[in-house]
Amino acid sequence: MTPEILARIATARAARDLSDLARQAVATTAQTTSPTERIRRARELRELTNQLVDLVVLAESFGGTSWEEITEALGRRDPGTVEREFAADVAEWGGKSEAELERAAAGHEALDEWYARHREDQDPEGSTPVADLLNRH
Repeated sequence: MTPEILARIATARAARDLSDLARQAVATTAQTTSPTERIRRARELRELTNQLVDLVVLAESFGGTSWEEITEALGRRDPGTVEREFAADVAEWGGKSEAELERAAAGHEALDEWYARHREDQDPEGSTPVADLLNRH
């Protein structure tokens, strides 16, 4: 287990959670609720989306992508600023022991199970994306 793989697993978890939350938002479309509650739910989606982007950035940085390329992909201008913004997370994730990484990745099998339940014909080939990630490393 490496920090990059853990970050990719965490990204998959965040994507699953975002998908579930978005589906719940659709399900509540016809419900009578306050504007405050609708805005709160939308903010939850935005916050989770931001977390997802941050996790993708971590995974890509551990995978060797340059901060220049990451900065460009984020639509930002200064790679140094972006790198500094992520420095604490990179240090924290990069400083985890093998045992800590394994513990943090525990339960990753549930992601493949979730994906299999929700997979549609237009999705990429393969039914076990997380297991495939672990098997290729």
